[in-house]
Amino acid sequence: MPEQLSIETWRLAASYFFLVLLLLMSYLLRLGRGPDFVVATVRMTIQLVLAGYLLDLVFGQNNPLVTLLILFCMQIFAIYTIISRLKEKISVQLKRMVVVAIFLGTSAPLAYFMLVVIAADPWYEPRYFIPIAGMTVGNSMTGISLGVERLIQGFKVGRTRIEEALMLGATPQMAVSVLLGETFSAAIIPTINSMLGMGLVFIPGMMTGQILAGSSAVEAIKYQIVIMMGITGSVSLAVYLVIQLGYRTFFNDRAQLVNLQ
Repeated sequence: MPEQLSIETWRLAASYFFLVLLLLMSYLLRLGRGPDFVVATVRMTIQLVLAGYLLDLVFGQNNPLVTLLILFCMQIFAIYTIISRLKEKISVQLKRMVVVAIFLGTSAPLAYFMLVVIAADPWYEPRYFIPIAGMTVGNSMTGISLGVERLIQGFKVGRTRIEEALMLGATPQMAVSVLLGETFSAAIIPTINSMLGMGLVFIPGMMTGQILAGSSAVEAIKYQIVIMMGITGSVSLAVYLVIQLGYRTFFNDRAQLVNLQ
């Protein structure tokens, strides 16, 4: 197996040349976003350094409670990010559905993945559990954000059509069936597009990391396939839950549309 390349400190520093290049282009184009790029880079660096030391500490513990606590923290941060970044104001009930979708939509597929697909021993092995949990929660967060945004806009734009369907005797589920399908499709498009280009247009990050670490390309491909399937399952389940539970929050007990702000 090839020896893993070690990145020396000065080579790490040399990589920031690309930030200088970005700042130069920003200046030439008069974007005025130089400070934003610098702040983003500094935050990335600090966060990754802290994450690296934390993960080394966690890997040494090999404690299921610590591993599950990190998963819980990931899920809480994902919920906060989804709600805080939504352009539309959402109801408390819909926020609760986001919480349910994140916890169930990521925990169930992750448990299946760890116990059945890779059969890690023990199942909470941090070196496997935490990176996979991060990819699962992160992608599900993106899917739910897109799904909730599309759901809200769909109700606003299609309010008249939905009310007409209700007056004609349709149930709330029947009245919004087309909207739910469109919302689900739009929310999982980024994941599907990623799958379409994977291996031909680009080599995924995890696969690249394994190859750079000296693993066989074929073995790296196996891991990438199963992880992508796990991500797809998690995103699909999380989005399905949030739209199936979420649409109900737009109706009252008498199957009437509530007022949308």
